[in-house]
Amino acid sequence: MARKRRRINPFSLSFLDIMACGFGAVTLLFLILKHDVGSATGEPGVRAEADLLREEIRTGEKDLVALRNSLARMEEQIVEARGLSKRIVGRIEETRRELSVQSDPEDEIARLRKQVEEMEREVAEQREQGRDRNVRRFVGEGDRQYLTGLKLGGERVLILLDASASMLAEDIVNVLRRRNMDEDIRRRADKWRRALRTVEWLLAQLPPRSRYQVYTFNTAVRPAIEGSAGTWQDAADRAAMDRAVAALRERVPGDGTSLVNAFSAAGDFRQGPDNIFLITDGLPTQGRKPPAANTVSGRKRVELFDEATRALPDAPVNIILFPMEGDPMAAALFWQLAVASRGAFLSPASDWP
Repeated sequence: MARKRRRINPFSLSFLDIMACGFGAVTLLFLILKHDVGSATGEPGVRAEADLLREEIRTGEKDLVALRNSLARMEEQIVEARGLSKRIVGRIEETRRELSVQSDPEDEIARLRKQVEEMEREVAEQREQGRDRNVRRFVGEGDRQYLTGLKLGGERVLILLDASASMLAEDIVNVLRRRNMDEDIRRRADKWRRALRTVEWLLAQLPPRSRYQVYTFNTAVRPAIEGSAGTWQDAADRAAMDRAVAALRERVPGDGTSLVNAFSAAGDFRQGPDNIFLITDGLPTQGRKPPAANTVSGRKRVELFDEATRALPDAPVNIILFPMEGDPMAAALFWQLAVASRGAFLSPASDWP
């Protein structure tokens, strides 16, 4: 009987053992080779990274030291600021206590003005002592300057400057010729520059305790300092006075003359003026509104003057008149106004002031 042939099973136990051993050997060999490659190629990179980390640590330590020093300085500054704030708070409290003891601000202003008056009296006494050596003395009443007759004092002084076209010249022909010229030429007109110097002279004579306002007028009324209408300026504030003079130098004479508008503006103050200076060259040429005709007769100008005087507040009016040809009634009427209002009238020479 023939022997049966053995069938070979590829998935027998012996075959699987051989395959597992081979796979394990290959895996072990792979792990050994991979470890060696990593050790051979990764060590320089690790060292470089370690060196970089060490450098960052050193830099961080330096920055930490700098931050600690800055923190110490800031703590010192905080301590100084706290001490300074305590001193400031103490001063504020002291000022509050002083203010609580003081009276109304108006009373404080009155007290300061009184101090200024006392100092002015002391200065005047010293000046009088220096004048004792003069050959002859003349003592007048009040605070008039007896060379001009003008009363230069007052707590609230209003200066009205005529800025109409007639202030360009002293005769009609030159007025008509110059009123159409360039603005710079009109600003340099001799008569207008004399009027501006007169305003500067008046401002220079004001005592420091006075308050003042300067208006220019033609057909309208404008304060020298824009936006200051109806408010008084302190004569002691030289910077504001310089701004007012500089603004006047930029004005250009033009248009007609409305004296009633100028006198009406004098009544717009909460505390009216106690001394008025009017710098002009003749009678008005219009009332509150422009005239219907192109020319104004002498009789009409007198009527416009009378209308203006009715709008005038109760205060002395000092007139400085730069005469204009063709206006013979101006000097007489303005002189009467000065006398009636207890003011003064001056028609200066061509080289005054």
